[in-house]
Amino acid sequence: MHDEKPTSDKGYTRYPSKDITPILKGWAYEPGTINVRKIVGLDGSPKLQMRVDLGLMQMELDGRPDGRRPHGCESLVDYFEERLRDHQHRNGTELGFHLTPNQCQSLREEAWMYYQRYLGLFVLGEYPAVARDTERNLRTLNLCSKYAIDDQDRLLLEQYRPYIVMMHTRAIATIELDIQNYVEALAIVRRALRTLKAFFQRFGQEGAYGHAHEVRTLKRFGREIRKKLPVDPLRKLQLQLNRAVERERYEEAARLRDEIERLKPGEQRA
Repeated sequence: MHDEKPTSDKGYTRYPSKDITPILKGWAYEPGTINVRKIVGLDGSPKLQMRVDLGLMQMELDGRPDGRRPHGCESLVDYFEERLRDHQHRNGTELGFHLTPNQCQSLREEAWMYYQRYLGLFVLGEYPAVARDTERNLRTLNLCSKYAIDDQDRLLLEQYRPYIVMMHTRAIATIELDIQNYVEALAIVRRALRTLKAFFQRFGQEGAYGHAHEVRTLKRFGREIRKKLPVDPLRKLQLQLNRAVERERYEEAARLRDEIERLKPGEQRA
């Protein structure tokens, strides 16, 4: 049934066109890039649009990307977490709580929607929202890996854990960088690297840790953060002294030793 008011032209009944060609012509698809933008919807709330090869996707910025509320909850993962809490309250234990293959499939489909949204949000620099959505998808992985009946459902999403951890880490560390909290940002990256190392060890793939794209990305990010850290004057001088000794620049080394002694705690400055 059409909601729009029909119009008549030469005996034919016509309805307002739903053709999105004019929108697509004004926004060319660029292969190899994530083309996203924020718009204001007809309901007055902001939306996220993503240009894809055959059209576009539009997502809500809050709640589920498709705007639905499964079982009256914000998302399926919230619904199943609520069921888990009810089960624990009734039985005093989580034993006996399970997710069926169909339920796991629905959770994976929902996670895919959130993945599409946090990719677009990352491109737009909306890091708090990226942190929110990646944290939510990690909760989905945790639910399925622990409570799925089928072993395949327990493992199917685990292949994406390193990527989600990386994106979550980049988001929350960048939030700290924006307020110049460099020490905490670096600590966040280091914790994530330990998490990833434990992940690869859990699956007996210790050798894959150093070669993983996610690990290399976070290590590079960590190096960029370290460059922003305030330089300890004593540490800087010590490094210069080490280089001078290695290059047999003894006069420079002597001067640097004197400077280090002068700056050491407890030393009286001239």
